[in-house]
Amino acid sequence: MKKKFLDKKLKAFNLQELLVVLVIIGILVLIALPTLMPQIAKAKSVEAKLQLNHLYGLQTDYFYIHSKYSNDFKEIDFIPPVNVSQGGTAYYSYEIIESSTGSFKGRATAVSDFDRDGIFNVWEIDQDKKLKEVTKD
Repeated sequence: MKKKFLDKKLKAFNLQELLVVLVIIGILVLIALPTLMPQIAKAKSVEAKLQLNHLYGLQTDYFYIHSKYSNDFKEIDFIPPVNVSQGGTAYYSYEIIESSTGSFKGRATAVSDFDRDGIFNVWEIDQDKKLKEVTKD
């Protein structure tokens, strides 16, 4: 009874077949990666747009109460997300680069180079909610 069980062969792939499949998958990834990099950068920039729109809303609320814009995150209750260089998950760092009684400008700067070309993505928003990409990655 045991001998019949041991004589039975299982159908399986051998090592060479698995290696060939892995090499083909690797080649396909290398071909597809350059075309996907702009989409990856675009997807990551959604974070900056959302956070800057949130910053705009907080600045607007602060302006209605105090008749001026603030340059301090604590005053407007904006908690910037912890970026990847500090052990967090955010891809951008945030700052208020200008604020006065009638205007403000917030900036999101990428903390990593998404497509490794040496250029870091930068987005800005102002008191009129004009969101623009200053530096494209």
